[in-house]
Order: sequence, then structure tokens, then C-alpha cells
Amino acid sequence: MPPNLKLNAVAFISPQNHPILIRTFNKQEDHAIKYHYIAHTSLDVIEERVIAGGKSCDCYLGLLFSMEDVAVYGYITPLKVKIVIALPLSDSVVRDVEITTIFKALHMAYYSSVSNPFLRLENPSDTGGEQSPLLLVGSSKWNNFKRRVDEISWVVGNTSMSNS
Repeated sequence: MPPNLKLNAVAFISPQNHPILIRTFNKQEDHAIKYHYIAHTSLDVIEERVIAGGKSCDCYLGLLFSMEDVAVYGYITPLKVKIVIALPLSDSVVRDVEITTIFKALHMAYYSSVSNPFLRLENPSDTGGEQSPLLLVGSSKWNNFKRRVDEISWVVGNTSMSNS
């Protein structure tokens, strides 16, 4: 019987370790800071795994750590964008195939958004600051990307419930 998967949070982190998007799916807003902390904590583990893996071509990093009531999984794209998901801990077995499928869907959502030729990543008012242009993901132009991430979370939650 497949586990009842539900995404608690998704984080996209730039190659320079700046948060691109951290999206939480809990009803309680007070947990948002918790998932920011988890995203930043996972960077150390991701860095260790990438260094230990050498030139391995596997993007999926597996279970990074578990903390309190959350299991944290990691994925790194070929362009070094890190994707971190947080799932609630459960007694059932979570298969890597299911987690990999979620990561591939999230990666494609990000890739599709960044590949949009009509999306300007630069802010014309910037004078060449040190921040990455990807940090402008909070702007209204990125609503399509946020909606795709939300849809993936909704599909994961509803698919696992209907399968059980």
C-alpha cells in the first residue's frame, strides 16, 4: 500500500545558495519560518553529498535528514539549482521512485518557467547589484511558476490518497 504522501514545503535554491522560492503547504502560517530553516539547513547536507559523490550524474540526493515531524529530501539540477522538499514523517515506507517523480515534475516546472523567452529576469531598476536575477521570483511575473508548484503539491496529495 503506498504511503499517504503530502508535501509540507518545497524550496528552490539558486547555485549561489540564495532562496528562489520557498513554498509551504500547511494551513498554519507560523510554520513558514521552520521551512526556511529546513531549506537553509539542507544546503550543508547537499554540499556534503555533492562533494562525496564527485562527478556522479544522479540528480536525486535521497533523504537528507529527518527533523521532528518532517523528512527532508534533496535534488540538484545539472545547473546546480537545488530543490528541497519536506514531507511529514510517517510509519509507512516512502519509495524513491515516488520522490524522484515529484522532483522531476518540480524541475520541469522550474525549467519551463525559466525557459520562457518573454519572462525578463532582470529588474530594470537594478544597477547591477550582487543579487541573482532569479531572486525576482517573488514578482507577479512568476505566478505561473508558483501555480505549477501548487498544482504539483495538490496532485501529490490527491493521488496518494486515492491510491490508498
